[in-house]
Amino acid sequence: MTILRHSIIALRRDWRSGELSLIAIAILLAVASLSSVSFFTDRIRQATEIQATELLAADLVLRSGRAIAAEIVDLAKSEQLTTALTTSFRSVIVANEKLQMAEVKAVEAAYPLRGQLRTSESLFAPETRTEETPAPGAVWADPRLMQLLGLQMGDAIRLGAAQFTIARILTYEPDRGGDIFNIAPRLLMHLDDVAATELILPGSRVRYQLLVGGGLDEVARFREKIEGLDDEQLQVRGIRDARPELKAALERAEQFLGLAALVSIALAGLAVAMSAQRYALRHFDNCAVMRCLGAEQRLISRLYLLQMLILSLLSSLSGIGLGFLAQEALVSLASGLTKDALPRPSIYPVFYGLVAGTVTTIGFAMPQIQRLSRVSPLRVLRRELAPVAPGGLLTYGIAISTLALLTPWQSGSIKLTAYTFSGLIVTVCLLFLVARLVIRYLSGLRSHAGLAVRYGLSNIRRRAKLSVAQIIGIGSGIMVMLLLFLIRTDLLENWRERLPEGTPNYFLINIQADEVAALRAFLQQDAALTAALYPMIRGRLVAINGTTVAPDSYPGQRAQRLAAREFNLSWAKDMQANNRLVQGSWWQAGEEATLFSVEAGIAETLGIGLHDTLSYSIGGREVSGKVANIREVEWDSFEVNFFVIANPGALDELPGTYITSLYLPPEKRQLLIALVQSFPSVTVFDIDALISQVRLIMNRVIRTVEFVFGFTLLTGLVVLLAALQTTHDERTKESALLSALGASRRKILAILTAEFLCIGLITGILAALAASCVEFILARFVFNLEVSINLWVWLVAPLLCTAVVVIGGLVGTRKVLHTPPLVALRNV
Repeated sequence: MTILRHSIIALRRDWRSGELSLIAIAILLAVASLSSVSFFTDRIRQATEIQATELLAADLVLRSGRAIAAEIVDLAKSEQLTTALTTSFRSVIVANEKLQMAEVKAVEAAYPLRGQLRTSESLFAPETRTEETPAPGAVWADPRLMQLLGLQMGDAIRLGAAQFTIARILTYEPDRGGDIFNIAPRLLMHLDDVAATELILPGSRVRYQLLVGGGLDEVARFREKIEGLDDEQLQVRGIRDARPELKAALERAEQFLGLAALVSIALAGLAVAMSAQRYALRHFDNCAVMRCLGAEQRLISRLYLLQMLILSLLSSLSGIGLGFLAQEALVSLASGLTKDALPRPSIYPVFYGLVAGTVTTIGFAMPQIQRLSRVSPLRVLRRELAPVAPGGLLTYGIAISTLALLTPWQSGSIKLTAYTFSGLIVTVCLLFLVARLVIRYLSGLRSHAGLAVRYGLSNIRRRAKLSVAQIIGIGSGIMVMLLLFLIRTDLLENWRERLPEGTPNYFLINIQADEVAALRAFLQQDAALTAALYPMIRGRLVAINGTTVAPDSYPGQRAQRLAAREFNLSWAKDMQANNRLVQGSWWQAGEEATLFSVEAGIAETLGIGLHDTLSYSIGGREVSGKVANIREVEWDSFEVNFFVIANPGALDELPGTYITSLYLPPEKRQLLIALVQSFPSVTVFDIDALISQVRLIMNRVIRTVEFVFGFTLLTGLVVLLAALQTTHDERTKESALLSALGASRRKILAILTAEFLCIGLITGILAALAASCVEFILARFVFNLEVSINLWVWLVAPLLCTAVVVIGGLVGTRKVLHTPPLVALRNV
């Protein structure tokens, strides 16, 4: 308690003298930045999840080949969750003496839990949203079914033993976007009418679903309980298990937001480390007096440790409050981004803010604070005696370990953390090496410079260690701020350009081989479109390197599902433009052996490697071939893509269909009527709603990242201020001595300007180089985006950095220029 009391007294004294202000500001602003990021991204992430769940029609979907047990429904209701049951099966529709296989979906009145159904009064007419579902005795048919059977509104159809009336044309179901290549025409009916059809009998192939909606915590708790059940047929599906295009958009969103939070942590550490260094230098005399009065090293360490902990706790609490107010302001500015109010933030950002402030202080300040316990009592007599600085490995090892522990927690991505973290380390090492090299050869430049420049360069050379630390601090801060600029101007815009105007919004499937030429001519003539048509055939993976594929042998549900399902295979001479090889090489023309190209994600999930032999069962025939290459696919491009592609000649003889994607503006939608009339076997699938959903997520994330980066830049300014303050006391003393020796204010100002110009120019060039390299690495290996070198950064960054350093340095030392030399020397 005595040490605690003395720590509080010392804290109050240092606070009144202003010596802790920069550390407090650094911690407060860092925690405020982190908290605002955490609060805001937590709410945006919740809203994004809620918005994205529209594509599942729920927050969670349970699927099974058996009827969902009443106990599971009761469990969901006991967790205060809303539910809706659906039943899907295929059957033949009879109308106008025609037969047509259709996928029947029976729903409860609560369906859908997320999103809305859309209907129209005639084929390809404007659609309207509705909260209703088919009434008993009525059904809603999709346009494809209406076309095939020649139906009109009000016509009667027969389904099994029951007769129904066409009440509306079904144009959109929220949860139908997850499987666009494996569907029959849809018929939507009321769940209570299923029994009257007498179609569901023992042995019937039926898919039962339970849609679940509610709060994120309640849904997560329910999912955990369900996944603990011993039911092999029950599949649990969340939004991240839905379409790969949406999954890619959500993951990209989290990566950008995670990067913003990661950068905030890095800047916080730099600001605290630079501030703590100056704080320690200014307390050597106090510690020397304490040592003369009998204070032990352990006592001094504990005293300043408690002082730092109290300061970090108070600053962190203030930062959390400021961060909460800041995110409220962000929410008000971003109110137009969501159609509904953002959910309230969880308690986790508060906990994270406290931990981040405390751990950042310990990791980045204590290596310098520990020097205070090693101050020699002789410093009372010999002011030049200073404790040896801790070794670089120890100093930066503790700080780096702290940063490594913090960043994956906030960013949520180990890969993103690893590349960004490595980039920061490389930047610091580069700044250190180049700064040492430049300072070493400054002597050769002094002989060719004027008096002011010569003195300025001599100051840098004389304070080599402090100058290197200053260059590292300023350069790292400038580099991070440049990186934010590049992320905003290059990567985010590149990501948005993935879905430009004209992105395909329709898929045409079930195109027969003999219709390809005629369909291509129709599109060119009537719609002025040149669409690429891709062959497609269904096949199931049965063996890898001769070993039978057993779904139960895979640990994850996704792997089991992929191992059990049929794939859409294709064959092509050339690789698609939005694909990229990661292993192997593309085949050459004339290859006789059967070769496969496998998408990287499914290869990793199923354990498929380069040169493995894959065997597929296609229409009762087994086809085997080697994996020639593994490629990455841009699933968020909405172009036609395949998990597996074969070389020409491998699958040509097998029966298959063709598929294409195209863009039609709203004013040309009526062309679809002529298309389906001319090609009745072709299925038209509208994905406009899905594209709009992904584009909305992109725009929201870009706006959010812009807001978040604004707060991160404030922390960057604190880093610059802390770095400039590192040598403030030395410059003050030197300026006072020069003034006492007769140097004019103008001459002192010129000397300081020359020194700051040199430091600013060095750091600006190095920061531009490092920022460009880190941007390229993140774009190439994390975000999978193409990026070009931004030449403006190389021009603007050195000039901007030099201006900031010169102005900041001169402002920081302006007081001594107006202070009598004797007073300045006494106060140093």
